[in-house]
Amino acid sequence: MNSKVKAYAKINLWLDITGRRADGYHTLNTVMRRIGLYDDIEVSADDTGNITLECDEPAVPCDERNIAFKAVRAFSERIGKPVGAHIRITKRIPLEAGLGGSSTDGAAVLCVLNELYGKPLTMAELCSLGASLGADVPFCIVGGTSVCTGIGDIMRSADCADIAAVLIKPDFSCSTAEAYHRYDEAPVAEKPGFREYIKSLGQGAEAVAGGLYNVFEMLYADERIEHIKRDLLESGALGAAMTGSGSAVYGVFRNIEEARKAAEKLGYERKFAVNAI
Repeated sequence: MNSKVKAYAKINLWLDITGRRADGYHTLNTVMRRIGLYDDIEVSADDTGNITLECDEPAVPCDERNIAFKAVRAFSERIGKPVGAHIRITKRIPLEAGLGGSSTDGAAVLCVLNELYGKPLTMAELCSLGASLGADVPFCIVGGTSVCTGIGDIMRSADCADIAAVLIKPDFSCSTAEAYHRYDEAPVAEKPGFREYIKSLGQGAEAVAGGLYNVFEMLYADERIEHIKRDLLESGALGAAMTGSGSAVYGVFRNIEEARKAAEKLGYERKFAVNAI
């Protein structure tokens, strides 16, 4: 049994830390949107229980550290039978970017296995299993636009205007652990207006772009991120923000034609013009 699928990236239109639980997990308010940048995932499944993984990106671990690898084991345990797989990942989503590259690969593997084994799990069960692998995995299973709260595990779909984006992945990464540590030492007040922003999402690209927010920008306070945002705005973006814990930054455009024209003007090595889907 084998199948090949696309594993799509995401951007955060809003990302805020709302507190820290007693168990150490941080609670969030976030809005995520699927975009048309993807990895190719090919899965060959069998009943041996053996798991192997290969990837064309040398920096990607090909063992039990990889969420896609973990997904096979978790699926096998959940359906109560041996499941083996060989997974081939062709990476297009940049690493350490805040675009959900690892999570979406794991989500794709779960979805493929569920199809190949006759859909033993409902969508809700699949998302619950995904949540055990990573906070972004359930969204990557569902796609579209979702409002997520709790530790990212409480999810509901939302209407959102059609937009395009230009993504810039700079040649540096951001430390999520360090950012959360900074938050714990000096918490940033929760940003007001989350509910109002959600209500505005369907009102056009300008409304989407006008309310972009990412608390990690404040926690990092990195001038390099601000410089990229300025470049995107000067290229015609309606708004710009970092996604996830970074370091990728995106600008919102009305359509893919505008996004492509802007990308051509920007002098960054890793840049992508994509539709939100």
